[in-house]
Amino acid sequence: MKSWNRMQDAVAVALGVFAALSPLWLVTTDKAMWSLVVLGVLVALAGLAHMARPDMAVADYAMGVFGLLMFISPWVMNFHALGGASWTAWIVGVLTVVVAASAMPVMSARMHHGDHGVAAH
Repeated sequence: MKSWNRMQDAVAVALGVFAALSPLWLVTTDKAMWSLVVLGVLVALAGLAHMARPDMAVADYAMGVFGLLMFISPWVMNFHALGGASWTAWIVGVLTVVVAASAMPVMSARMHHGDHGVAAH
């Protein structure tokens, strides 16, 4: 499969770009803005890295970590009271973790080989 056909990578890049640009239209604090920008850029870069080198599984794991950090950032950086910024971080974080998990080698192998946990008789 060609690397540019991987839907997970394109979705990760789009999620990262959305998060990184979201402070342009959301009410944020400095901590919220930098959390969304930095983590958004890191998610997008992980997606681009995986597009360039599909065999680099570490990009999937990094993307999952960045998604988790995005999800907890409203509490850690104390901007959970900002509705738009916190919901953006939560939604983008969850979606990033889902995308990263679906792209991980074990999941990809199961999806591409049709192994759905059905035991052969």
